[in-house]
Parts: sequence; structure tokens; C-alpha cells
Amino acid sequence: MISERDARKREAAMAAVAMVEDGMVVGLGTGSTAAFAIEGLIARVRDGLRIVGIPTSERSARQASEGGIPLSDFAHHLKVDLTIDGADEIARDSLDLIKGLGGALLREKIVAAVSDRLVIIADEPKLLSCLGETAPVPVEVVTFGWETTAVRLAQLGARPVLRRSADGSAFRSDGGNLILDCHFGAITDQAGLERDLSGIVGVVETGLFIGMATTVLVASLSGLVRLDRLVPG
Repeated sequence: MISERDARKREAAMAAVAMVEDGMVVGLGTGSTAAFAIEGLIARVRDGLRIVGIPTSERSARQASEGGIPLSDFAHHLKVDLTIDGADEIARDSLDLIKGLGGALLREKIVAAVSDRLVIIADEPKLLSCLGETAPVPVEVVTFGWETTAVRLAQLGARPVLRRSADGSAFRSDGGNLILDCHFGAITDQAGLERDLSGIVGVVETGLFIGMATTVLVASLSGLVRLDRLVPG
């Protein structure tokens, strides 16, 4: 039996899965909430839905493949119709995101960047007035000279902490990079911070997803809430 919180996550995931149409190229997110979406897509594929998936992590690829979802890559599909993914924090007004506590931020952002629609699924505690209130900003960095990269991140006001695996060794992303979890506290200018972080030598990618989410589905105690990003013009 799943917990009440997981039941709400599944509710949001199933609402996103219902948006997937026959023939789509679908980005498969990473994390506990995204896993519910992959589970839902597996069920729809078994019922006859024809899609191909582009996974954002090795573990999502395993779950999808074992469940019978055909997988593809960017050698065969340069665009993604719809990506379903989770988030660690969501800014209520802008729908900007912090992602990457699961360690897949680089692949997640590559897939999100070429997606016509990025649908974020979450439960209510992830929806906040300001990013940085509960989660650090994951920053993926190359191994060589990571200590100097950490110093430059600290000069931007971060408290960078090297992420470690359960056995105490340095955590490695699917790309073989390290992750520095950067604690800033409440972030007042997330777009400016993302630019500053990305400009540091040694930084591969950041967990700030600015202006990328098109729809957010939030499962709360009072029901499912849908938020859509307003596009200027």
C-alpha cells in the first residue's frame, strides 16, 4: 500500500500521462514522481498506445525498457513532443524550477530544451513562492579542478557541498561528473543566478530550469491543480 503522499504524486502523474497521444516522442523524466508516470505509460503502451520514449537517466531507461516502452535517442529524433518530469521546487508565479536532486539534471535539461511541452508533476509541498526555500541548487561540475569551481561558486554566495553516495564516495552523474549542492537560501533573481552559475568555468549545467515548464500539475489535498505558463505575445 502506498503512502498518502505517493498517492497524490501518482494522481498528478496519471493526469500527465493522459496528455500523451498516439505517435508522440515522449521525454521520460527521472525521480520518484516521474517513475509513476513511466508506470502509467507502460500500462497505456500495453493497451495499444504507440509512442517512443527518450529517457533522462539510466534508471528511467531501465524502467521503461523493462515495461515495454520502445526507446529512442536524438540520432533518430531531434525534437520531443512532450516530456513528463518532476521537480524539487516550483516557483508558483513563474513556474521556474529547481531540479536535479536525483542527479539527472544535465540529461533532464537537454531533453527539456528540445521539448514542445514540458509537463511537471508534483505534490503540493514542492510549490513555493520563492525558489531556494527548501532545496539547494544542484550544480554539475567536471571532476578536474572541482575544488576551484566550488570556490568560485562560493563567491556568488553559495554554500557548495559535494554530493556523496550512500557509501560515502563522491556521487557521479550518468555523465561521470560531480554534483555540488549549492545552498543559497531564498533566491530573488533566479534567471540572473542561472546566468552567473553557467558562466563559471568548470560548471557543466545547473539545476535551475528557467522558463522551461509549460504546464505544472500539482496534486493537493483538495484536488489536482493545473498551472500553465503564460507566453508573452
